[in-house]
Parts: sequence; structure tokens; C-alpha cells
Amino acid sequence: MASHFSGVLQLTDLDDYIGPSQDCIKPDKVEKKAGRGAAKIRIEDDGSYFQVNQDGASQKLEKAKITLNDCLACSGCVTSAETVLITQQSHEELYKILEQNKGEDPPQHKLVVVSVSPQSRASLAAKFNLSIQETAQKLTAFFKHLGVHYVFDTSFSRNFSLLESQREFIQRYKRQQEEKKALPMLASACPGWICYAEKTHGSFIIPHISVIKSPQQVMGSLVKSFFAKEKNLKPNQIYHVTVMPCYDKKLEASRPDFFNEEYETRDVDCVITTGEVLRMLEQEGISLTDVDPFPLDTQFSSAVENEPLGHEGGGSGGYLEHIYKYAAQELFGLHVDEIKYKPLKNKDFQEVTLERDGVVLLQFALAYGFRNIQNLVQKLKRGRCPYHYVEVMACPSGCLNGGGQIRAEGEAGKDLLQRVEQLYASVRSQSPQQNDRVKELYEKWLEGGDGTRVKEALHTQYHAVEKTMSGLSIKW
Repeated sequence: MASHFSGVLQLTDLDDYIGPSQDCIKPDKVEKKAGRGAAKIRIEDDGSYFQVNQDGASQKLEKAKITLNDCLACSGCVTSAETVLITQQSHEELYKILEQNKGEDPPQHKLVVVSVSPQSRASLAAKFNLSIQETAQKLTAFFKHLGVHYVFDTSFSRNFSLLESQREFIQRYKRQQEEKKALPMLASACPGWICYAEKTHGSFIIPHISVIKSPQQVMGSLVKSFFAKEKNLKPNQIYHVTVMPCYDKKLEASRPDFFNEEYETRDVDCVITTGEVLRMLEQEGISLTDVDPFPLDTQFSSAVENEPLGHEGGGSGGYLEHIYKYAAQELFGLHVDEIKYKPLKNKDFQEVTLERDGVVLLQFALAYGFRNIQNLVQKLKRGRCPYHYVEVMACPSGCLNGGGQIRAEGEAGKDLLQRVEQLYASVRSQSPQQNDRVKELYEKWLEGGDGTRVKEALHTQYHAVEKTMSGLSIKW
């Protein structure tokens, strides 16, 4: 086994995981020699590994660097991946590009674009006791001070994800009689959930998963295709960074499906977490509070007069609510103003039901955290899943509580999360159908919204991962 992995991966104090391992370390293969018993492995106090042969001789084993693709190919990782430190995607990589742009070799310079998630923005707002609007403007100023050219907002790209998810659900609902696995439709925006589904349940669960790209990857398509053409640049002349509440977004960006082979570039070159942005501020000796605000780049941002806009339906994107209301109107002619959730075993598993004259027309659910996800999967396997759609997220409490968010200091974690949720909800919401810029891009970028261009830019696919022996499942 080649030594291409590294012991730089670590976990926080998770209580919601699916794997037995607490370390993501894959040691070299221990060869068993003919006529001898199996070698043993000894772990020293400093964490180093030694192969101990039958004759007592020992040899130190090297730890290795785990690449993103290696991590995706592994079948035994802890999928919520709450502090995966991956050297290929970090704020240090962003610094390298910014430094390279200062050099005297223009052909090597890149246009740097940063796309910020609304969940990360809310976490930073809570940390610095700022409003969402102040945070958005100050964060834009900070990145531009470093040398970033454009700062966008993934609330904008989420409009496309929501609209396409609505349409996909209607299509699946109408063909459910002919296609057994058309329903339930399962959300696809959470890469931790996708990673788990591909590795653990493969071909059984994949047909149920929505084929719509996440807001991060939709923004990647938008920046590296439409925006690149607007700027008369090739896709590999743009360095696209996203700021996300979740480490699994690094894995999502690294998927081969989101790699442009012609230009040898990814749709999203680098993902940095909210916590990494905080470290950048600390590294620069800057408090976000003291940064002078800067006007927002509104080309690919949901904002009106420098005020960010969001979507209704909770901190994980509101997929359930948007699809539910759209389907109620489209399929049954029923207008739904307010959705009433029914909590089941816990607040992270809730149901929503649409009835008419005592007959259930639609039944949706949200399932957050792997305990609830595993219950959902078991229902599916037993043929006892009553839902038409499920909003699935790997993290308990959803994306606002992602592993990459800023952690509580001097207060309880639940109190910080409550403040983040309140700040996130303070933003005015806008329906995707009401966004004129989105309508314009459906015509200009997506050629009307019904052809192959939409599938190329907004749709994706999933792959069952063949299970292999993994160092992660070894119990020392």
C-alpha cells in the first residue's frame, strides 16, 4: 500500500457519528512473511506506530497524507467529518494565490472570487455581535483588503437549487407509479449525507437522492462558466473560494463530477470554513468589528441596497418548505401560507402533512443528524417510509450547527446556536421565483431552462462506493 495518506485528520467531541474510529489514519500495510506469524503493531505514547515482527525486531511505520479523493474512496470514515484538516483546501492555499497575484508574472495571476454562505455569515455575526448586513459588508471589505476581487453570496445560487428541486419533485411525483424509487425524494445539498449514502447504502439509496447540485456547486458552475465568459477568462484563470459552515464541503468540491477536464480546474478550487475565516482575521490582527464596511458585489448576491436577502424555511436552506408549498399548489391547487411541523422522537425529526377532506396528499419530513438518518434508511429498507420528500442533513440542528462554524467560548453551545439562528432568521426572505436576476440568468446562461444546459450546470449524479478494507476500522 503506497504511503499517500497523512495523519492530519482529526475529530472534535462528536456524539453523532457512524464509524467506530476516532482517528483517520491509515498506516502502511504490514506484510506477512511466509512461515511466520502475523506481525503486530505497537503504538507509542507520542502516537507513532511500530511494526513488531516475530523475532522482536521493530520498524517505525510512516503516517501519510490523505488526499480528498482518498478520503471519498474510503468506506469507513466518520462521515459527519467535524474537523477534518485537509491541507489541499485551507485558508493557507488562498493566501498562496493572493501572494502569487502580487508577483511580476501576469500570466500566473488569477481572478480571485470568494462566495460566502449565509450560515457562515450568521456565525460570524454572532461572534462579533454584528447585524447580518454589517457582517456582509465588513466581510466583503476584509477579503478585498487581502486582494480578493469579488465577494458573492451563495444565497443567490441557492435560488437555482430550490427552483430545480421543486421541478424535480413534481416530475418524480408524476412518475412514481412507473418508477418504484422515484419517491421518496431525498435532499442532496448536504455532502456529509451524500458521502454516507454512497459508501454505506450505495445503489439502494442513490435512486432516491435529488440530482440537483448544492448552492456551493451551482455557484461553482456559475462562476467558472458564465462569469468567466463575461470577464473573457478561461475557467482556470479564476480561483474560486467558498466559505462554508461544514468541512464536508471540502470533500464535495473535490468530487470528480465537479472537475473540468478541458481546463484542468475545479468549479470550486478551495473551501474554507467559518472557523478558518476567524483564524484569518486573527492572523491579520483584525477584528471584524473594526473593519470599515464596503458595498456588496451584487452581481451574484441576493441583496437589495446592500441588505442581504435569504430564504424562508430554516437554516439548512428551506428545501422542505419551498418544495412543499410549490407541490401543494402545482399538484393540488392548494395555497399554503404557513407550515406546521410535528416533532416526532426529537426536534431533529419532524413531519409536515398536507390533507384535504381527511385524505393525506403530501407527507414530508426533515431528518437531521445520523441517528435520525439511520432510522430513515431503515424505514426505507423495510418499505415503511411514508414520506414523499425528506430534507436530510448530517449535522444535528442542521447547517447552522455545522462542524466548521465558530465554537462557543464563555457561553453554552446551545445559547450560541440560538443566537446564530436568530441572526439568520433576521434576514428578509425572497422567493426564488421573485428574483429577476435569476430569471435573466435562466435565459442568458441556461438557454431558457429546459435543455441540456440546465442538466450540465445544475444537475449532478452519485456513485456507489465499493467497500474496501480500511485502516479506519482497525481496532488497535
